[in-house]
Amino acid sequence: MRLGQRALGVALGAVVVAVVWAAVVALNGKSPRRPAPVASAPPGAGDVVVYKSPTCGCCDGWIEHVRAAGFRVVPRDTSDVGAVKRRLGVLPTLESCHTAVVAGYVVEGHVPADVIERLLEERPAIVGVAVAGMPAGSPGMEAAQPHVRYDVIAFDARGRTWVFARY
Repeated sequence: MRLGQRALGVALGAVVVAVVWAAVVALNGKSPRRPAPVASAPPGAGDVVVYKSPTCGCCDGWIEHVRAAGFRVVPRDTSDVGAVKRRLGVLPTLESCHTAVVAGYVVEGHVPADVIERLLEERPAIVGVAVAGMPAGSPGMEAAQPHVRYDVIAFDARGRTWVFARY
């Protein structure tokens, strides 16, 4: 009987080693603190997948703006938009109320549809573009007064930013 218990112990030990090894292999090179530099392409390469709070009205306004420009929009309500932003590599200084993905690019906040068209036409080597905050007069924020000037900021995987467009 003692030999059977020893064999069982060896077998269980081997299973534990195999599980730990599989976990190490699965996580190798993936740090939870390092966001993916470029988002995965959404279902349908030209679809705009929008991650937003289910209660945000200005997000719905932005979605209508993008649809009116001819894009197919797939809204995805989430209770943790911040986690989506971190996963996609949005810099904290560029955050807004919703985050979209189109053709592998991140589109953060109230970015005008013509900027998305330019992004898809030019295909720059960047993570995405962003309009930080919720500027009055930007798409989805048209009712807010007074309208303000704002910049659309491009950002790359190294955290560098620059002005991509001005409004």
